[in-house]
Amino acid sequence: MVVTGSEKLGRPKSVQPGNREWITVIQAINAEGQAIEPFIIGAGQNHLANWHEEPTIPRDWVIAMSQNGWTNNELGLEWLRHFDRRTADRSVGSYRLLILDGHESHHSVEFERYCEANKIVTLCMPAHASHQLQPLDVGCFGPLKKAYGREIKDLIRHHEKGD
Repeated sequence: MVVTGSEKLGRPKSVQPGNREWITVIQAINAEGQAIEPFIIGAGQNHLANWHEEPTIPRDWVIAMSQNGWTNNELGLEWLRHFDRRTADRSVGSYRLLILDGHESHHSVEFERYCEANKIVTLCMPAHASHQLQPLDVGCFGPLKKAYGREIKDLIRHHEKGD
């Protein structure tokens, strides 16, 4: 998703200087390698369809907004509901284990109550241990973040040249 401006007329302009993160993606992958559809949080108040170049985003992807593009307690709970809808029919037993980082949005009263009511057991990783305990951060999401950053820079340069 590249935000190039909200106006359709004129040459597209870059509104992101490249030194800030405006998008957060919350993703869940199980031990078998199956992933649920991403939960994408953009910075802003309203999501406008003309913000992205691709006319369609898969229907099951969730796009939410927050002032800074980061998750908060409300969006954390919304993601948990998304996780529940996408994984309830995949689980073998009645309980599901959800391994989380230590972000505060995973510790709200509402989040914990929802987990308890829906038989989701949470396990939070200790802070500053992702290099040892969260292999997806190193082997998957780290390289993905770097490649995504390169693509964004290329797209911004492409738009600024008017190609």
